[in-house]
Amino acid sequence: MSDNKTTLTDAVHDLLRKAIIEQALKPGMRLPEDTVGEQFGVSRTIVRHALVRLENQGLVVTRRNRGAFVAEPSKEEAQHVFAVRRCLEKEVVRILCQGMAQSGYDQLEAHLRREHSVNGKNGPVSIRLAGEFHMLLAELTGNDVLARFVGDVVLRCSLIMSLYARSHSSDCAVDEHSQIIEAIWEGDAPRAIEIMEHHLGAVANRAELSSKPENIKAILSHYGRDLAQ
Repeated sequence: MSDNKTTLTDAVHDLLRKAIIEQALKPGMRLPEDTVGEQFGVSRTIVRHALVRLENQGLVVTRRNRGAFVAEPSKEEAQHVFAVRRCLEKEVVRILCQGMAQSGYDQLEAHLRREHSVNGKNGPVSIRLAGEFHMLLAELTGNDVLARFVGDVVLRCSLIMSLYARSHSSDCAVDEHSQIIEAIWEGDAPRAIEIMEHHLGAVANRAELSSKPENIKAILSHYGRDLAQ
């Protein structure tokens, strides 16, 4: 692929990824190559390459004779993704607690300011910025393989949140991000790991991934209000 095509593919991939993570493109929505190409002014070939990359990241699925769609992860798959993410991100903070350049802290603090600026104002953007914070942490380890795996799993978690998260739960725990930075600065790996585990556990809980048994009392109490009127 020529450099120009590679650049265009990167651009289309990044725009579609952003639209998916910010919940403009919803899970299950079809992504016709011709429509995407027309909107971005590129060929279907460019779009196809971008969609393949998104599929490799778990954000898009291709269905035979039907084309590409925004992925709809099952709850079981979502649980597996979060389990892997917890393992990876514990390793990220452990590595960073061994030492990180001042420029790394500067980048984290700058990102934290961006999160504060939209917190409570724009849920989808908050979700995207929250994910980018974790991806930045992974990049700062200097381990490109780890950063790539974390990036993919964080993107999939953002998609999962758009599908399963409770209403009014999109605000990221910015304070916990600040606490993670503080623990890394102090080189306190046990504390950083503890905060990260709690933080990711809270995110997963907002996604309501656990199958909860139906409670007949709770169900019927709702309908019983009509009888009491």
